[in-house]
Amino acid sequence: MRLLAVLAAAGPQSVNGLADAIGVDQPRASRLVRAAVESGHVRRDVDPADARRSILAITESGRTALHSTLGRRREAVESALAGFTDDERTEFARLLRKFADAWRA
Repeated sequence: MRLLAVLAAAGPQSVNGLADAIGVDQPRASRLVRAAVESGHVRRDVDPADARRSILAITESGRTALHSTLGRRREAVESALAGFTDDERTEFARLLRKFADAWRA
């Protein structure tokens, strides 16, 4: 999903660009790309700047899969938070931000 999200947000990318964007090494990115191409979620195009290289782009199938997954995740989070008060939601958001900042560090 991260691979599809990057392609949807940033546009076509090289395998190396995707690897950097999703935080994996180039061999892992190549395997993820191969699976995404085989599933029809990503297509390989010729890089107009260098015909020896490929540029990867998300397909309509990939956009549909991404939006569907994000929608289900959003619904699951909303359901989980349904019983929280406004104050609890605010505190949860604060703690989650603190956790995310610490994780990056």
